[in-house]
Amino acid sequence: MGVTRTPAPTTQGSETRGGVGESTLRPDGLLKTTGEFAYASDLWHEDMLWGHTLRSPHAHAEIVAIDISAALAQPGVYAVLTHEDLPTGVRHYGLELQDTPVLAHGRVRHHGEPVAIVAADHPETARRAAAKIRVDYRPLPVVVDEATATAPDAPLLHEGRTDHYIGHVPHPNIVHRQPVVRGDAEAAARRADVVVTGDYEVGMQDQAFLGPESGLAVPAEDGGVDLYIATQWLHADLRQIAPVLGLPEDKVRMTLSGVGGAFGGREDLSMQIHACLLALRTGKAVKMVYNRFESFFGHVHRHPAKLHYEHGATRDGRLTHVKCRIVLDGGAYASSSPAVVGNAASLGVGPYVVGDVDVEAIALYTNNPPCGAMRGFGAVQACFAYEAQMDKLAAALGMDPVEFRQLNAMSQGSVMPTGQVVDSPAPVAELLRRVKAMPMPPKAQWESAGGAVDVRALPGGLSNTTHGEGVVRGVGYAVGIKNVGFSEGFDDYSTARVRLEVVAGEPVATVHTAMAEVGQGGITVHAQIARTELGITQVTIDPADTRVGSAGSTSASRQTYVTGGAVRHACEAVRERALEMGRARFGSGHPAWATAELLLEGGKVVTDGGEVLAPLAEVLGDEVIDIEREWRHRPTEPFDLRTGQGFGHVQYSFAAHRAVVEVDTELGLVKVVELACAQDVGKAMNPLAVVGQIQGGTTQGLGLAVMEEIVVSDGAKVRNPSFTDYLIPTILDTPPIPVDVLELADHHAPYGLRGAGEAPTLSSTPAVVAAIRAATGLPLERVPVRPEHLTGT
Repeated sequence: MGVTRTPAPTTQGSETRGGVGESTLRPDGLLKTTGEFAYASDLWHEDMLWGHTLRSPHAHAEIVAIDISAALAQPGVYAVLTHEDLPTGVRHYGLELQDTPVLAHGRVRHHGEPVAIVAADHPETARRAAAKIRVDYRPLPVVVDEATATAPDAPLLHEGRTDHYIGHVPHPNIVHRQPVVRGDAEAAARRADVVVTGDYEVGMQDQAFLGPESGLAVPAEDGGVDLYIATQWLHADLRQIAPVLGLPEDKVRMTLSGVGGAFGGREDLSMQIHACLLALRTGKAVKMVYNRFESFFGHVHRHPAKLHYEHGATRDGRLTHVKCRIVLDGGAYASSSPAVVGNAASLGVGPYVVGDVDVEAIALYTNNPPCGAMRGFGAVQACFAYEAQMDKLAAALGMDPVEFRQLNAMSQGSVMPTGQVVDSPAPVAELLRRVKAMPMPPKAQWESAGGAVDVRALPGGLSNTTHGEGVVRGVGYAVGIKNVGFSEGFDDYSTARVRLEVVAGEPVATVHTAMAEVGQGGITVHAQIARTELGITQVTIDPADTRVGSAGSTSASRQTYVTGGAVRHACEAVRERALEMGRARFGSGHPAWATAELLLEGGKVVTDGGEVLAPLAEVLGDEVIDIEREWRHRPTEPFDLRTGQGFGHVQYSFAAHRAVVEVDTELGLVKVVELACAQDVGKAMNPLAVVGQIQGGTTQGLGLAVMEEIVVSDGAKVRNPSFTDYLIPTILDTPPIPVDVLELADHHAPYGLRGAGEAPTLSSTPAVVAAIRAATGLPLERVPVRPEHLTGT
């Protein structure tokens, strides 16, 4: 791993062991490695019941009648609930638009929609009882794409919409529309010497987290409920759950349970309300755990997309204009589609300087599975298309594709198509230079020194389909841009509570936030921040729950930035209080207490010159400092709904990839040999964890490039809801991923850091496909690339 840093001033606690900038070990790492970590699916309660969900077999149908009598008669069944059993008039929920039914009523709008829920004394009893529920459906015409969604006779999936987007969309089956218009793209097109167009398609990708949706609801004596749940956003869940239950929020107490991955798929509710309803109805604890089949229906997916692009350039390689139209399939319910549209539109041109732009992005309501947040959030789909266009335009100009990108790369001070000035480092050209300069992997790497063939390194792997005949190598490059944090005027804040006290003669800090640890390593970073700011080594992280204020969602690459910022802010307040106590107790004994800049280092109060004034334990004595603080990043603003102009994003992140692939051109099999990445992270808070995030995001992008897709039939039914048929990269599919980390500080952010988790997911996909194009000469305008796309069969 290569690392480039910019000089940073010495900070409070910079010498403290295990602080910011070190590769400290994760406190949950060993437990997860050995299988001892307790995930939400391991939850247990004495005398608990098991919940199960009956789901619709139809993508669009009227519910004529529901008969639960046979299910209720099943021995061991404690409750069977339908929409008629909801305790209040609140029957819908949603992250932004409350359009998702708790349980279907009137009609179902997608395959797998929840219709009824059952609680029983054994999971198999609950499953069998659910199978006895009789639902009379009358199938309705399905809406599957833009043509069927906007046809004159298209069925309206959400009649009588009153949300604030309806006045700005051309059809009620369009969730949201966001144009971005700057300059005059039509006039610029007439000035262009070369114009290329392309139509691209991105399939529906699943987050494919290994830990399925699971939770435990326990009724409380005060009439409330305690919910232990694997989620990404405790307080957003709470805001949606409490109204449906008819309870005040303080009677719905939520605690984060062990989360086995998320990647956006846990940002929406799954069984949270269902488990609580069953627990409150039965008076018993209720556990719900989805199996893998049900998990595919229990969460949103990445929006499939169709994209049309036009790029123009002058003969010397300068971009003249970009025109594009991005159509995202949001499925049956809105989820986070409006924000995904905003991202796709505002980032749809890529990390390039283009003065004349005309972009339109829309999200549809269809009867396909609901789509929402997934790592990359609208920027992934656009990146695949605009990077294919950059390769196509470079070829038309006879230019090297990397040099062409560098010529048009944005930098600090560049203006986005939204009019926003990029006011922090944007080393796009440098990232491309670095990734291109990395050593290439050896050719014919499947041959050992003695000439023996290791088929694992060949396309087809252990299936032994080739020993090198028909195998062609290709190299491809791509770069992408991703926003960090919540955008478009959202009040993006986080809360942290920090307690400092003496335990067994040593100062100990306790950090309490509602941040969902989903595998990203946030709890590790929070401890590092506390050590750095308080100059101590012992830090405890309290479990995340709703007893403390919101930490926002673990998404948008925002948690280290925003909740990390809140932890730092709270620690600063605790430090100042400790120093005030020191001045009060010891100030008369040494003039430095009043005149010097004081720091906390190694469990002591020291001057900036290194002189020790007092042990921190003596300063604290028996007192406890306990402070809670909120922290916000600088405000953003909504994009103009006509022009897309506005300061919409708080920060941008950039990554570039070089893919080396080998393709068996006879069978259409692809082996990714290497997938190198260069990325600017601002400040590597934990260098080892940063590399892990980059490699993980890169691997997810590889999956989208060559294997991952939820296949939906013409009837809007999911055909492959299992890991047997939905393929994700294994260790044998994942190549070496060398990483070059740049640290160019963003001075608007805590410690100069830059959100790192999503950017590598963008450019890895188009880099792999560009390499396959280079090997085969095929246009390949759709991902994932399948063998039949390469063989024409």
